[in-house]
Amino acid sequence: MLGYILKRLLYAVPVTLAVSIICFSLVQLAPGDPLTVVLPADASQEIVDQTRARYGLDKPLPTQYLLWLSNVLQGDLGTSIASGRSVSSEIGHAIGYTLSVAVLACLLALVAGLALGLVAGYTMGSPMDKIASATAISGVSVPHYWLGIVLVVFFSVKLGWFPAMGAGRSGQSLGDALSFMILPVLTMAAMPAGIITRSVRALVAEKLGQEFVTALRAKGMTSPHIFAHVVKNAAPTALAVIGVQMGYLMAGSILVETVFAWPGTGLLLNNAILTRDIPLLQGTILVLALIFVALNLIVDILQPLFDPRIQRA
Repeated sequence: MLGYILKRLLYAVPVTLAVSIICFSLVQLAPGDPLTVVLPADASQEIVDQTRARYGLDKPLPTQYLLWLSNVLQGDLGTSIASGRSVSSEIGHAIGYTLSVAVLACLLALVAGLALGLVAGYTMGSPMDKIASATAISGVSVPHYWLGIVLVVFFSVKLGWFPAMGAGRSGQSLGDALSFMILPVLTMAAMPAGIITRSVRALVAEKLGQEFVTALRAKGMTSPHIFAHVVKNAAPTALAVIGVQMGYLMAGSILVETVFAWPGTGLLLNNAILTRDIPLLQGTILVLALIFVALNLIVDILQPLFDPRIQRA
């Protein structure tokens, strides 16, 4: 098992390097000049050149990348052009808000997806299967931003049950903090819950039709024991699907956080795009991409616990 873990860690190194190259290159290829954010329109060429040199934008792109990567390895993500604050501090402040919502959305999507998927898989063709499948398809099909707007209109404007936007104030009670999180959590959990439901339903239906289930029934094994065997056989594939969806949630959602004015990495990234704040864009995208890579690495390490054949392969 230790050898398998080390191998997966080694595989993650080139992936991480490729992620850093993509993050740097895509931001640099975007149109526009980031210095327009901090310089007046009538700034002299001398001031423009000095500012460009201060941010290292006067160097060739390969040199800029190597300098940026060197600083990143030392924990320095640069300085925001728009605010003048450290990119690390900007992300550190925002990522806490994103993770608090993402963790709750992950738990909700996982519980709802597994429950609906197992019910639908075990009751193929029944009314329960149709209800669960319709719910899953709705969750996958409805756009996040539209669902968020509908929830705000219904639960905030019409019923007045939950706040429409923001994260509240510092020092507020846990109940008040949760009231601000409920609508973003429901919105973010809808799509992954639907995807997990559909995936688990298909996996359970496939496993129930295999010969080992027939053999277990022929031996007189009870339904709970058969259920345990089906879940164990479906777990590796289901875990991979769940890991990808959790990665998407942990990386935040620009549209959802913008709709609810939630001060997380999604809103931070949206503001960085609008102002073309290159250091903030690069740093935020890199951190979110690394979170996704780390979650997939964790899934790769956990899968052999359910299916030792993966480790042997």
